Amino acid sequence: MRAPQSWYTEVLRASDPNWSASTEEIDAAFVRVGFEIEDIDPFPVITGPLVIGRVDHIEELTGFKKPIRFCQVDVGESEPRGIVCGARNFAEGDLIVAALPGTVLPGPFEIASRKTYGHISDGMICSVSELGIGTDHSGILVLAPGTAEPGADARAVLGLDDAAIDVNVTPDRGYAFSIRGLGRELASSFALPFVDPGTSVATVAVSGGQPWPVAIDKDSGATRYTARLIDGVDPTAVSPWWMQKRLMVARVRPISAIVDVTNYVMLELGQPLHAFDADKVSGTIVVRNARAGEKLTTLDGVARDLDPEDVVIADDSGPIALAGVMGGESTEVGPTTTRVLLESATFDQVRVFRTGKRHKLTSEASKRFERIVDPEITAAASDRGTGLIVELAGGAATSPLSEERLVVAEIAPIVIAADEPDRTAGVTYPEGTTAARLVEVGCTVTGTDPLAVTPPSWRPDLRQRADLVEEVLRLEGLEDIPAVLPSAPGGRGLTPSQRRRRSIGRTLALDGYVEVLPFPFMPAGVLDLWDLPSDDPRRRTVKVLNPLESDRPELNTTLLPGLLEMVGRNIARGQRDLSLYTVGQVVLATERMRPVAELDVTRRPTDEQIAELDDSLPVQPLHVAVALTGVRDPAGPWGPGRHADYLDAFEAAREIGTASGVEVTLVSDAYAPWHPGRCAAVVVDGRVVGHAGELHPAVLERVGLPKRTCAVEIDVDALPLDVALPAPHISVFPAVLQDVAVVVSDEVPAADVEALLREGAGELLDSIELFDVFTGAQVGDGNKSLTFALTFRADDRTLTEDEATEAKLAAVARASEVVGARLR
Repeated sequence: MRAPQSWYTEVLRASDPNWSASTEEIDAAFVRVGFEIEDIDPFPVITGPLVIGRVDHIEELTGFKKPIRFCQVDVGESEPRGIVCGARNFAEGDLIVAALPGTVLPGPFEIASRKTYGHISDGMICSVSELGIGTDHSGILVLAPGTAEPGADARAVLGLDDAAIDVNVTPDRGYAFSIRGLGRELASSFALPFVDPGTSVATVAVSGGQPWPVAIDKDSGATRYTARLIDGVDPTAVSPWWMQKRLMVARVRPISAIVDVTNYVMLELGQPLHAFDADKVSGTIVVRNARAGEKLTTLDGVARDLDPEDVVIADDSGPIALAGVMGGESTEVGPTTTRVLLESATFDQVRVFRTGKRHKLTSEASKRFERIVDPEITAAASDRGTGLIVELAGGAATSPLSEERLVVAEIAPIVIAADEPDRTAGVTYPEGTTAARLVEVGCTVTGTDPLAVTPPSWRPDLRQRADLVEEVLRLEGLEDIPAVLPSAPGGRGLTPSQRRRRSIGRTLALDGYVEVLPFPFMPAGVLDLWDLPSDDPRRRTVKVLNPLESDRPELNTTLLPGLLEMVGRNIARGQRDLSLYTVGQVVLATERMRPVAELDVTRRPTDEQIAELDDSLPVQPLHVAVALTGVRDPAGPWGPGRHADYLDAFEAAREIGTASGVEVTLVSDAYAPWHPGRCAAVVVDGRVVGHAGELHPAVLERVGLPKRTCAVEIDVDALPLDVALPAPHISVFPAVLQDVAVVVSDEVPAADVEALLREGAGELLDSIELFDVFTGAQVGDGNKSLTFALTFRADDRTLTEDEATEAKLAAVARASEVVGARLR
């Protein structure tokens, strides 16, 4: 909403005639009550002799490429000045603005006497564009008769000591698209009583006549329609400068006194008006839906095919206007109009919005109707417009106000505690603040505590207690609400599950893995590419009714599809050495999932309904997944490098277990989509919680990934969660380190051998680690050699080599007894 500062000053001086404020103070005042200022544009400074002139004589010059006039202009001096001008929108006797030699116009552009078109032009006749107060340069500025005497200082007459203030109005505050609305906000900010211009409109005197018949079709959504006939108007009347100036600052082009009044009242009160040429209107005016096949040529000259969803203003001849958007060309006010039918109405905001979008048409009126116009200002705006037209264009109101109004539901009071804003902001306001501030907004307040608050008709955004609290805090000053950081009570912070999740992510990141966030929806057919059995639980997916992508209608039951897609996307872009991980929820359908009865959205669900909703949801456990491909250890001076393999996947599974505070065991398994011979089940406390290893070559070929790609997926929520992890035990006695190499059959898992060695070594074994696997002729066909590093330590003494050797041999004996292991 753009308007001159002087207009706001005039509105606030209605309560305090001596009030004044600088542009900076008004800027701060708007910000103080929550309105953002888009721009403050002071009027340009013009120096030199800028005066009011009267055109005494016009000589039309011929023989040039364009029409040129040589004008004799009375500027209050003994002799008129001769000025050459090419504009055609003025006549002899008109008042204009003349920049005499020595004047510096915005640009800067200095005016001087010069010879042009065979005459001495002793100055310039100015347009609003040249004065820097508007954008219209199609003609010069013509002032209404009697505005000032020739020779008067044009700066004072035009009010050039002013500024344009552009306020950003949010969509929920339609009332602020008017001086009435913004003036109320400014008055609250400056702690001034507000005199509502909408309630101080003089009653229109009517000289006989019958009301013009009007009607509203209830299907149109319109709630109020008024019309009044004004007879005997002068269609050539020019609106006064003060009105033209306010319109131009608001970027509305002045046209004629009649049209200018309708735009002016819209800016002043927020109620759009429309003037019909009454001689072109026939019969009853009806607000109704358009009918199939109807057409309307709007004021912009475009012939429009109407849609049955459009709301139109119609008479006996058919549609004559698009309701709330734009009038029709057939009833336009023009140079021959002497009878005006003035419309003031309230239309449905949604219908106006849809009509504008459908026809790609917007107007200043539609901007306001889309944000809801105050239905109680309709008649007052008609009175205001009628009074101004009669004052500026002559004539008289010759019919009473005709009105059709549909019954609408009354606004129910909102009950609020007097101290609710205080409790919300954590500030103690003086007693009575809540009631006083809400009255400033325009609410009707009854009671003391609690308060019964009825919002005003122009504030449909006030619907609940929270809205009223916001108004009080906004007017009291949001900047005065202290910022107090809540104190964290001792013993709280991250939950054990949150700490575990962070530990897993940190551990993988430190080991060179990069976290990614795959798409949470499963690609269509991916489980078929994996050759999953029909009864595999991962096939029991949850479908989304309105998926973001039509080929991804199901939620992930496993993290691998999205993670492998990320691998493929990186490889397609040239990044072939990848170590990726992701942590996220999967969605598993269960038997308990079922439809829930529709809830009443006007109140909070009951505890039973919430429990029913919770029970109907699918299981959503937290998983972690890892994918590796390409080079794991790069080549360099330290060696030739190494490609990722299934052993890296096994190690990633162990690291996830360590980060979670649990010990994992890897057991050979066959589980799609992993390679049957290079897949291990991740077991914790005898329960399978995931799988790790190399993916099946056929699956990799189908999905277009490199051979030997490896992956891990573990159900994090299935891991035991120890809230109080035990403190690590550290012995003060030195360790004894010994290595042992045993030969076993190729079919014996290394994990089984490790478990047997641990069991046989007894309590003296501190740790065991496999660090070498060897196959070859030295150990025989079908055999492999496993070399383990054993660390022995006692809690109460320093171990001897003999004690450590005895424990090692006992470990080998146990492995020999069960799996036939022998020392190499």
